Amino acid sequence: MRLLTRYILKQLFIPFIFSLLIIVFVLFTQFLLRAIDRFLGKGLDLATIFEYLFLNLGWITALAVPMAVLIAALMAFGQFSEDNEITAMRASGISFLTIVRPALVFGFAIAVSLIMFNAFIMPEMNFKARMLSGDIYRKRPDLNIEPGYFMDDLPEYSMIIRDKEENILKDVRIFSKGIGETQTSIYSETGELSTIDDAIILNLFNGEIHELDLNDYGNYRRIEFNKHVITIPADDLFLNRRDTTSRSDREMTIQMILNKRKDIFHRIDIVNGRIGRAFMRTEMDSVVPPNYETAQLLLSNFKDIYAADTSHSGNEVYRKEKEINITERQLRNEFNLLRSYNKSNNKYEVELHKKFSLPVACFLFIMIGASLGVLFRKGGFTIATSLSFGFFLVYYIFMIGGEDLADRTILSPVVGIWSPNVILFVIGAYLMLYTVREQPPLKFDFNILKHLKNREDESEETDSA
Repeated sequence: MRLLTRYILKQLFIPFIFSLLIIVFVLFTQFLLRAIDRFLGKGLDLATIFEYLFLNLGWITALAVPMAVLIAALMAFGQFSEDNEITAMRASGISFLTIVRPALVFGFAIAVSLIMFNAFIMPEMNFKARMLSGDIYRKRPDLNIEPGYFMDDLPEYSMIIRDKEENILKDVRIFSKGIGETQTSIYSETGELSTIDDAIILNLFNGEIHELDLNDYGNYRRIEFNKHVITIPADDLFLNRRDTTSRSDREMTIQMILNKRKDIFHRIDIVNGRIGRAFMRTEMDSVVPPNYETAQLLLSNFKDIYAADTSHSGNEVYRKEKEINITERQLRNEFNLLRSYNKSNNKYEVELHKKFSLPVACFLFIMIGASLGVLFRKGGFTIATSLSFGFFLVYYIFMIGGEDLADRTILSPVVGIWSPNVILFVIGAYLMLYTVREQPPLKFDFNILKHLKNREDESEETDSA
């Protein structure tokens, strides 16, 4: 039995590595074609380029592993079935569950490994990749000029251009930053932006310089020029590495996400406390309604009851209505804040569940792949890739849709993220039962339906007669 286990694991491992390398190569090539414009003309050394590409391998690998598992299962068990090895094993008294057990253990090991990768390694890679991407973008700002948009990357100036043809800037307008003794604005018909080791050289042609003394608005100067050169010191010409503690949800480890959600819950409790105290100030119970509409209805009913009480004078009713109106405005702000906190909490909870849902899919893909491989009796890479791509595409569409609905608080994160896995489990369990029994778990007797149809036709003929 140990020999059989090693044989099955070997037949799974080789296609898995082969498929993983191909999928990673395809996804990586697609990413490289989209990101290559960030490197062109930046003067980056090869080490920086390779570091950026390596850091982006994290999310690519996490996406490729489940699909590689499905392809490996389809290829291995399809080959077993095509070579009649499954038939030989069953003839020897080995059940299909025993045959598939090593594959399930293989899928479980891959799932655990991917969970550890998603929880600790990939967040760090995503974080460093984002930081490096921002540093690369700020290097050599001459390449970041877009017509019609203000460029604020220059240390002392803001600039906007109307058009750009290769290195020629057209209709250039430059404004000085900050508050100094003079406010300077420059206009030129054309310009050229170039860089040296530690500065940016801006050559302007056929333009005007306008200087306004901020201490004396009557002191104004206008200068015309044929050529004007501006030299701007720019430390960002070198690739400066930043460091920050600010991270997005995809750049957080599990512990970071739990700490962030704990902080959000603490802030929600503080807001709920303020809502309760706001109701108490209006002499109502210290309640926390589920939403602003309910709170508004409670305040409106209380206002009507208070005004209808003849024991209160007109001044008391006026003061109470004014107080309720102030409370209503406060509650509107508080519930907007609660809505924002709940949306942020959903976002972090979604990311927390995603770190587990995609790895768990590896185990479910083993169930589906092993059964489909036996049913199709083909172990070729082309067929396995076609089937796995279809399954994974549907799964990924459901996962993206569920994530989006959960982020918008339409669905709970548990339902939005785990629904695709539940669907996979149902399909996998059905196929496994079919393969074990060698017949469908749920059989439909179409002869009965045909017999009922014939009787219905005979009845219609009798009525017409």
